[in-house]
Amino acid sequence: MIEVNIVGTGNVAWHLAKALGSQNQAILMQVAGRSIEKLENFNNIARETVSIDHLKPADVTIIAVSDDAIESFSEQIPFDNSLVVHTSGFTAMSTLSRKHNKGVFYPLQSFSKEDTSIDFTEIPILIEAEDPKDEKTLKTLAAIISNNVQVINSKQRRQLHLAAVFANNFTNHCYTIAQELCDVHGVPFDTLYPLIQKTTEKALQQGPKNSQTGPAKRDDKQVIDQQIKLLTDPDHTAVYKNITKAITHFYGKEL
Repeated sequence: MIEVNIVGTGNVAWHLAKALGSQNQAILMQVAGRSIEKLENFNNIARETVSIDHLKPADVTIIAVSDDAIESFSEQIPFDNSLVVHTSGFTAMSTLSRKHNKGVFYPLQSFSKEDTSIDFTEIPILIEAEDPKDEKTLKTLAAIISNNVQVINSKQRRQLHLAAVFANNFTNHCYTIAQELCDVHGVPFDTLYPLIQKTTEKALQQGPKNSQTGPAKRDDKQVIDQQIKLLTDPDHTAVYKNITKAITHFYGKEL
């Protein structure tokens, strides 16, 4: 039975705690954080919620905090020579304090506490460790909650995180722009739902390169120019122009 601590009370910590608390092959011993109010959310999941200075050693201590706080929290952990990992897709494993055995336990997914539909068994967990024994421990722990466990190095993980920013964050911002355009002109945004669903479906089935359509792919300059004139927000215009240029260049045409 693997004993686990979680440091952090944010979205990743919450979903990890729920996943670990819903099985019987690992024990979520403690969740540590700075906010008593946020820690209360974990009272029914972990055996104990504590401030970080009262944290006790476990087989694995998972730091699930923002990237810029990882180093500070790893220094605050009040014990040495234990396996401590972070959940960041981009931060180097070496950021963790030298007093710990270091590792990475990165669930590649976008998390929000409001999302109750997340199935952790489908989420890739990407792991890395300095020591082969620790890597084995992390693989065992990850396999308890996920059916997709991969060992990758820091360079690969950083590139995957970068790819995820394009696939998730930038795409979602384009949805936000689309919704703003619909709202301003009184058009229901949900009219686009079938298109959004089909776009994702085709990208997964055919590959994104093979499923690209639209005026930029066709290099339809007349439509492109007219649509640019319809945009009144300079940021929206910049996004439209830059993505259009990228698409036309990718498919071998010049604006």
